[in-house]
Amino acid sequence: MDRSDVITLPQDTPWLEDAAAQAVCQAVTAEEAAIYFVGGCVRDALLGQPGSDTDLATDATPQEVMRLAEAAGLKAVPTGIDHGTVTVVAKGVGYEVTTFRRDVETDGRRAVVTYSRDIAEDARRRDFTMNALYATPSGEVVDPLGGLADCLARRVRFIEDASTRIREDYLRILRYFRFHAWYAPAEAGFDADALDAIASNTQGLETLSAERIGAEMLRLLAAPDPARAVATMRQTGCLSLLLPGGDDRYLGPVVHLEEACGRSPSPLLRLVALGGGDVAERWRLSREQRRTHDRIREAAFSAQPPQELGYRVGYDIGASAVILRAALAERPLREDELALVAQGAAEEFPVRAKDLMPEYRGPDLGARLAQLETRWIASGFTLSREELLAEE
Repeated sequence: MDRSDVITLPQDTPWLEDAAAQAVCQAVTAEEAAIYFVGGCVRDALLGQPGSDTDLATDATPQEVMRLAEAAGLKAVPTGIDHGTVTVVAKGVGYEVTTFRRDVETDGRRAVVTYSRDIAEDARRRDFTMNALYATPSGEVVDPLGGLADCLARRVRFIEDASTRIREDYLRILRYFRFHAWYAPAEAGFDADALDAIASNTQGLETLSAERIGAEMLRLLAAPDPARAVATMRQTGCLSLLLPGGDDRYLGPVVHLEEACGRSPSPLLRLVALGGGDVAERWRLSREQRRTHDRIREAAFSAQPPQELGYRVGYDIGASAVILRAALAERPLREDELALVAQGAAEEFPVRAKDLMPEYRGPDLGARLAQLETRWIASGFTLSREELLAEE
């Protein structure tokens, strides 16, 4: 290749300036082995986006990596030795260094691999062309499969045959839609070969664990605007398999309203907007995620006005609830809705249990507190402690 064709990453790329990462590279290359930064960190550096995890790939075997690291005074931990990965620790930071591999056998979830000395073989076992990019420790981009043009154009394309890549790991169907939502330009269409391969392999989604599906889908829903990707999932038959009863009709309006009021994307609000049955189990949401999902849904479908929502559930849940209400009603947010939620969230009920004792005790005390709280909320939070205690 002519040197004029070499693409070099900006020298202020964080991991090129990172002394610890460079120390790992120097250790592995001490005896002429090759090592490269690989995958997401290279892709994001080329696109000028915040970096992904810093991963390294090498033609040295795991045993060689451990020997070279220890010879350089670095700690080497065989964290994924069965898959060719060694974590090398430099200056207190661990870096995963994985030997080039090629697939021997795959079942749609796991792969049996063997080590390789060929960077192109390693690149072929990745999912998209934009992820099959490498960079030397000095920052020169290495493009074994011609993915650089796709990356710079933000074009999401499977490596070689899309069906083959999908059958190696059916999660790649979901990753395709996530990457399209995060990286493709708003006006970009979807690759026809990719959609054909996805539609022909949707049954493979049933082999994926709920944890993997949930994690991937929430990352998709966290994109600035996932509406087109989710609509395309519906058209290819993926959405009904992953979320029976789900409907993306209100997802676009929720995204628009979030943008209009300057709110950061809320994947759980967007999940509530999709609906569907038994989502907490189907996507194996964490306890906190379930709680937030359920609170948004319950608040949105309650009859509580914005001020009371803010007081009852706090600003974040209350704001999500009024956004969803507006989306379901296909109307814009009223100018004062979020302000009223914020006002309610800042209020504090002025009466305490001790103010009613000893006249009230036990269940009567709780009932009286609830009664006064209802009166206070109905007054627009204007009644004072003294006025409330003076009420019959």
